[in-house]
Amino acid sequence: MATIMRSKEVINKILEEMNGETGRLKEKGIVPSISFILIGDDFGSSIYVRNKKEMCAQLGFHSDTYELPQDISEGELLKLIKNLNDDDSVDGILVQAPLPKHMDMKTILDAIDPKKDVDAFHPQNIGRVLTGDYDFVPCTPQGILEILRYYEIDIEGKNCVVVGRSNTVGKPAALLMLQENATVTICHSRTKDLGAVTSAADILICAIGRAKFITEDMVKEGAVVVDVGMNRNEAGKVCGDVDFQNVKEKASYITPVPGGVGPMTVTMLMKNTLKSALLREKRMENK
Repeated sequence: MATIMRSKEVINKILEEMNGETGRLKEKGIVPSISFILIGDDFGSSIYVRNKKEMCAQLGFHSDTYELPQDISEGELLKLIKNLNDDDSVDGILVQAPLPKHMDMKTILDAIDPKKDVDAFHPQNIGRVLTGDYDFVPCTPQGILEILRYYEIDIEGKNCVVVGRSNTVGKPAALLMLQENATVTICHSRTKDLGAVTSAADILICAIGRAKFITEDMVKEGAVVVDVGMNRNEAGKVCGDVDFQNVKEKASYITPVPGGVGPMTVTMLMKNTLKSALLREKRMENK
């Protein structure tokens, strides 16, 4: 029976550390600040932004939300982003996906100042993850690493298989594992004999977006399994990419869904925002 790697304890520890840094910054007149840009009335997007704002309030961060109409032009959005880029009191800028169809996501992401890109989606920040010389890491992969560290999972020298090659999770997660000296394999929809590859993994990270896709026979005895998926099963209940009930009998450690990687993502967004505020402090000192 696997140890269940729940994120609640990990988050509490991180928030405690962040509170200390936030208090020190406030004594110097610096309040970590993030601006959320929400376009249209997508219900899911509104919930995501509300959850992020609640954590901002919990940490004592300042947050602003710009609720824009669905038909706003790309030019108007870019103008808002430029104004926020130029505002020294803003540490983070987050444009909540999905965007309206008349907007190009790459154009919008590229417009955000990399120093304020707390989602770490800007090509410059992604490139710096590749070199290992980075300020910000995409939030979900960073959350995965924090969970593994908290549960004292030894990564060095282990075979790590990442199922999924997205720019926001799969690729950066593979890079972080590589920097921790794991031997990394990335799998995807065209991988031949996927089960043979996943069953050789000491650490299996699943981010493919298909409910209960990873079954017991695809997992090595004693493997560490990290489930990034967020899906709905046939009964409409939230579930991951892993068949949790059966795989937990075979794995040594496993993250649940919900209560695993998901909550870490918002926490890592806050950590990146705090890091941006700390970098602002350094810039002020160097003036």
